[in-house]
Amino acid sequence: MTFTVPIPHGDPASYATTHRRILVVFNPTAGRRRRPRLDAVVAALRARGCIVTVMETMAPGHASDIARAVTQTTGDQAMDVIAVAGGDGTINEVVNGLVGTTVALGVIPLGTANVLADEIGLPRAPKDVARILAEGPVRPIRVGIANGRRFVMMAGAGFDASVVDSVSLSLKRRLGPLAYVWQTLKRAFTDTYAACEVMVDGVPYRTVSAVVCNGRHYGGPFVAARSATLTDGLLHVILLQGRGWLSVARYGLALLMGRLDRLSDVRFVSGRHVVVSSGGHLPVQADGDIITTLPADVTVDPAPVALVWPR
Repeated sequence: MTFTVPIPHGDPASYATTHRRILVVFNPTAGRRRRPRLDAVVAALRARGCIVTVMETMAPGHASDIARAVTQTTGDQAMDVIAVAGGDGTINEVVNGLVGTTVALGVIPLGTANVLADEIGLPRAPKDVARILAEGPVRPIRVGIANGRRFVMMAGAGFDASVVDSVSLSLKRRLGPLAYVWQTLKRAFTDTYAACEVMVDGVPYRTVSAVVCNGRHYGGPFVAARSATLTDGLLHVILLQGRGWLSVARYGLALLMGRLDRLSDVRFVSGRHVVVSSGGHLPVQADGDIITTLPADVTVDPAPVALVWPR
């Protein structure tokens, strides 16, 4: 039985959940050693009566192509949920393919970073993940757009993006989440800390690093933008104004302790339109992957995305 998602109106807790048709998009670069966890989720879904198909991505951008194709299928081939088995980068690709559709996004956290899973409180046990994908309520979320590309959790420029830009796929495979820690330590001593100009709803700011948050979490289970939610339709901008390794160390420690908002050289601003520019074409990251360069024009996508939530 196929369900539809009445976005943006309707009771989000009342969507039908009988025998969902689920396409699992698996990113094998998330690690073959994690395949047994995926197999356990798929087995649990089928035991619940769900109709499950698994597709592996073949190259960067393939997940977007898969999602676009799925949104155009009808009848018996139509899918209710596209469940992403990977990290935030693969989720980002799928979300960029889920434009103008009621097909819901689901999450099977297998990647280096799973910030969206942390944001919605998704458990990691395969049986729990399967239960949520099979029965969880579908509710709309808002996503951001940076230079025409959607993002779910965050977009960043400055030191934040320079770290992401320096983390290679091979390093992520070897070190996992520690790859970002390692490159942060290295970049703290070598980065040029170029200044950025940031406009939030027309108000100018100057900073060294800007992170535009769509949710509370950053880099994993760490709360950065405490007042942000996936449903408020606002962009929550974190302006980190310090330079040098000492500032980076303070920011990192404060993030780990959930106290980033207590630092005097960190500013929080909310709005619906953010423009970030600099003297050069610095990289811009979104959901942990480099997507463009400055200048960046960031807005809230008026079209919501349907997401399967834990109960």
